[in-house]
Amino acid sequence: MSASDERGARHPLWRPFELADLDAFAQAVVGPRSPAPVVVVRPDPRWPAAYDALATRVRAALGDAVLALEHVGSTAVPGLAAKPVVDADLTVADSADEAAYVPALEAAGFVLRIREPDWEEHRLLRLDAGLLPAEVGAPAVNLHVFGPGAVEPQRHVLFRDHLRRHPDARERYARAKGAAAQVGHTEAMAYNNDKAAAVYDLYEEAFAADPAHPHTPRPR
Repeated sequence: MSASDERGARHPLWRPFELADLDAFAQAVVGPRSPAPVVVVRPDPRWPAAYDALATRVRAALGDAVLALEHVGSTAVPGLAAKPVVDADLTVADSADEAAYVPALEAAGFVLRIREPDWEEHRLLRLDAGLLPAEVGAPAVNLHVFGPGAVEPQRHVLFRDHLRRHPDARERYARAKGAAAQVGHTEAMAYNNDKAAAVYDLYEEAFAADPAHPHTPRPR
């Protein structure tokens, strides 16, 4: 038996289970940290319109520099409880080249909050609650920036689409989110760690259901 047989087939978007290193993440924060209670709220039917307003703002700021823009995270899944924060993945030519996009986004109200060169050159810019139109609920925004070919945006879309298609998976995720929120976390990454095992299991389901790529659940 070959080593690959022993490990099992791996989906190209698979990653092994691991918890976020909270100390390392703290070092990636740009500017002062502002801990606040993590709150999960009932689904708001205005979230898709909030994303549309966000997309309009980003495209107006960056124009052709926007290579791709996707609504991801729980607010992108109808009927799913979520933190009142719209997540979007933005693809630009080079996310490490902050001068090419950060000033224009800052002029549109965004603030650079996370810089992670070791994680696919991920950057996160925040738009505070209240800056989107009131008619769409004016939620806060996390704009995640990656370069072409980054794996994480592809994983986000696969996860989102799996939850959209499978109500049972959506319900299990909602329960995991609710339980993590009840702990009383004041840091989003600690909250994410609390539900990480449930997220990993859901990814495994999504990978196993992908007809384009063989995948052995929980490969080594």
